[in-house]
Amino acid sequence: MPSTDLDSWHLRRALELAAQGRGLVEPNPLVGCVIARGAEIVGEGWHRRFGGPHAEVEALRVAGPRAKGASLYVTLEPCCHQGKTPPCTRAILDAGVRRVVAATRDPFPQVAGGGIQQLQAAGLEVAVGVLEEEARDLNAPYFKLVETGRPWVIAKWAMSLDGKIAARSGDSKWISNERSREVVHRLRGRVDGILVGHGTLGRDDPLLTARPPGPRTATRIVLATHAALPPNCQLLQTTSETPVLIAVGPEASPDDCQRLEQSGCEIFVCPGRDPHKRLLALLDELGRRRWTNLLVEGGATVLGSFFDARQIDEVHVFIAPKLIGGESALSPIGGSGIERIEEALPLVSPQVQTLEGDLYVSGRVKSGGQTFLSGK
Repeated sequence: MPSTDLDSWHLRRALELAAQGRGLVEPNPLVGCVIARGAEIVGEGWHRRFGGPHAEVEALRVAGPRAKGASLYVTLEPCCHQGKTPPCTRAILDAGVRRVVAATRDPFPQVAGGGIQQLQAAGLEVAVGVLEEEARDLNAPYFKLVETGRPWVIAKWAMSLDGKIAARSGDSKWISNERSREVVHRLRGRVDGILVGHGTLGRDDPLLTARPPGPRTATRIVLATHAALPPNCQLLQTTSETPVLIAVGPEASPDDCQRLEQSGCEIFVCPGRDPHKRLLALLDELGRRRWTNLLVEGGATVLGSFFDARQIDEVHVFIAPKLIGGESALSPIGGSGIERIEEALPLVSPQVQTLEGDLYVSGRVKSGGQTFLSGK
């Protein structure tokens, strides 16, 4: 059945509802649902927490008997399998819904078109693809995790107007202002992991926690090939409060690894000798743990490694109206970089805000190897 402007209107509301689950439902997708009789909304809901009722069930509960004969609008294909909750297709059929409009199919192997087929086989009218780009953009991290087995990588850095992340001495506190740092803490509070290199750890001794806490408690990750961490750093003093994962190479000293484990850290040995392959092995491991979002806070060497591996999906950059100068002062992204400007990776629909003087630029990175974003 062809879609209408009314379908788009209801689905936009469903997308708004779905976004409220960010940071609360992962590794599940963000899903919103609206039940309507014509222009009248009789029920709405969203997936509020991992393991909790799905959006369709929430909306059907609100609609009650008025769901019979109504249209159901949902941002992702209804599930048709028994997971932590019963299949949504069963609830939809039991409620007597007449028509289902889904923004996009669910790539999860246990669904993958099966939900749509079940509804159609039961005689319901089903439309798929209304506001599909918006729905895929909303759930881009989920699509990446399902389709590639790796988490969505968010790169964050603060820099001066002349593109420096620290003075030539290495001092970097504070380039950005307090308002910018508040935004960073909100980012930290909705991701599964926060990653830095051992250089940043030794230089800045960051705590890498969200203050105040957000909906998720991120594991702190340090890339430390030789397992050499400052013994009195804040991370090692707080392992009982917030998890710490140290990614080391095969050449790391077993004694050093054991000391870190005794301090409460988890050790993951990245196989091989090639840094690029080690990085991908770590991302594969995080994907196996069903991590959806990883925040990479640098410094330049680590960000350069992710850039060269084309593993940055989204950036959040805070530009302070300051000049630092110095040829030896670091820029945000090290590594090999690109050879020609035409190879630069553009941002998709970047957003620019002013935060009490700082310029805040955010957006998703357009890379030809990624298929989980619309508009590729």
